[in-house]
Amino acid sequence: MVSRATFAVLRISILAFLVVLPSRAQKTDPVDSQGTAEVNAVNVNWLYGAYVPKDIPLKPLTGRQRFKLYVAQSFTTPGIYIKSTIFSLGDQAANSPPEWGGGIGGYGRRFGSRYGQSLIQNTSSSVGNALLGYEPRYDRCRCTGFWPRTRHAFMRNFVTYNRTETKLRPQFALYAGALASGAISSLWFPSKPNAWVEGYQAMITQAGWGLATNWVGEFAPDIVRTLKRRN
Repeated sequence: MVSRATFAVLRISILAFLVVLPSRAQKTDPVDSQGTAEVNAVNVNWLYGAYVPKDIPLKPLTGRQRFKLYVAQSFTTPGIYIKSTIFSLGDQAANSPPEWGGGIGGYGRRFGSRYGQSLIQNTSSSVGNALLGYEPRYDRCRCTGFWPRTRHAFMRNFVTYNRTETKLRPQFALYAGALASGAISSLWFPSKPNAWVEGYQAMITQAGWGLATNWVGEFAPDIVRTLKRRN
């Protein structure tokens, strides 16, 4: 039986492979100032999620913008489906849970489970961030240099901004959402695993996935420019 660690490496490898395409789903060419503000506020990349470009001021989202961001991240952009595919492929290869079997039927159950977990996490964290007034997007570092930007990307997986968009606070909603997604998902697993254990594991998964996607989101423009110059 292949270990979970092996599939964690597989997921990271797939993520690294996908980085060559990250800028293709970004919205461009707004038609007016109101459209520009809306696009700048709700950028959702198909791979690394919601972000604020380096040259755009970080401003609090309105309720309407938060809802639009939630819908985009949960239903209308490919990111949630790509994440669900990556993790469900690992589950399929590991035959986890074994009660779901193999083949298309087993994979369908695993994909549905992973999508359901992601949807629960998105919903919980979106509501929590809205109630707290916390920033749900990743902001690209205004700094320069590889290590300062890497430090910013890793740090932002664990802290975010409050309503001031300057003062940092722990990512309560993000990790509470991960905990909820893991705990609730235990209800539909055949073996009925411990809800707290599943929640804890989901938080660990969020930490690893968040570190990887933040780093990709931080350096994606540089990687794309480098690749274009070589072509």
